[in-house]
Amino acid sequence: MPRLGSATAGALIFVLAAARPSVIFGGEALQPDPKELAAVVAKGVGYLRNAQGSDGSFSPKVAGPGITALVVAGLARNRVGGDDPMVAKALKYLESQVQKDGGIYNKFLANYTTSVAVMAFREVNQGGKYDAILKNAGEFLKRIQHEAERDDLAYGGFSYDGKKRPDLSNSVFSVEALLAAGLSKDDPAIKKALTFLGRCQNLPGETNDQPFAKKTTKDDRGGFVYSPFRALDKDDKLHTTPEGGLRSMGAMTYGGLKSFLYAGVSRDDPRVQAAIDWIRRHYTLEENIGMGKAGLFYYYHTFAKAMDAWGENPFVDASGKKHAWPVELFDALRSRQAANGSWRNHGERTFAEDNPDLCTAFALLSLSYCKEK
Repeated sequence: MPRLGSATAGALIFVLAAARPSVIFGGEALQPDPKELAAVVAKGVGYLRNAQGSDGSFSPKVAGPGITALVVAGLARNRVGGDDPMVAKALKYLESQVQKDGGIYNKFLANYTTSVAVMAFREVNQGGKYDAILKNAGEFLKRIQHEAERDDLAYGGFSYDGKKRPDLSNSVFSVEALLAAGLSKDDPAIKKALTFLGRCQNLPGETNDQPFAKKTTKDDRGGFVYSPFRALDKDDKLHTTPEGGLRSMGAMTYGGLKSFLYAGVSRDDPRVQAAIDWIRRHYTLEENIGMGKAGLFYYYHTFAKAMDAWGENPFVDASGKKHAWPVELFDALRSRQAANGSWRNHGERTFAEDNPDLCTAFALLSLSYCKEK
């Protein structure tokens, strides 16, 4: 299906709804109804048309070009392409944020904003228009990867600006971006990143020999932690366990899983199997596991990418219950959409998700994985 240009909301509904009917399994649909999905997406697109700044950006004071990049990626994956005036204007703004060093950032969050901008440019890269930007951004990300010795905890990881302690969230964005920029799965940067990811998984053994991993509880086993450095902070009650280990988090586990799969790690690999086992035991769309409502829409987008990459629908949880996850994800997002078409996190700790531009971008990205391929 070709990408749409300046489609009206009605035309968008028509095109998306033209997809063939949802597959049925055991009397239950495995994908949401195309017309209902299209209507929800169209409302979200309509909100964004009214929220865009005069320079083409979306909430630049919150995350520089980061939210704009997420918006572009979400729109493009929902068939609102680069010839749409809103997207074209946003792309022009993103191009203005390309720095001489190849990064795509303003004053802060250089790794994060470059990574999501790569994803955006990749989605709209027709005829190689953005090949140079993608290549240079990939080289920038490789330069800011932590180059410590292999036995150093920071080895292979990514942080917000390349200088601070690395964390899993930045690292999974970077892995996806490096691959989107054209790096081979066998590139040394990817291999090094996978070493850091292994040290973020509650799976004691060859890939995680850190002391905290050896204190992993049965409940946390297989899941991913935000940062192995959290084990050094004994007063961090959110991330540490009474046993001296680190808590597995929902968004982090889905992010770790999709990074392994994107990077070509086998489905039979013990790391992948352990992550899937954790997800089967903790499957939910009601919260970002370990964080409550905090980062819920970030959670939805990592959930969608990981589940799509894993490819099991219906997904069977540890109790044997089957989940048509695209339908359940769609229902979770539809129920949270505001009347004006936006999404917003109303939790006490939102991680910037009190911003409707950010949440709407995450929601549209998530919804794009609910459609039948």
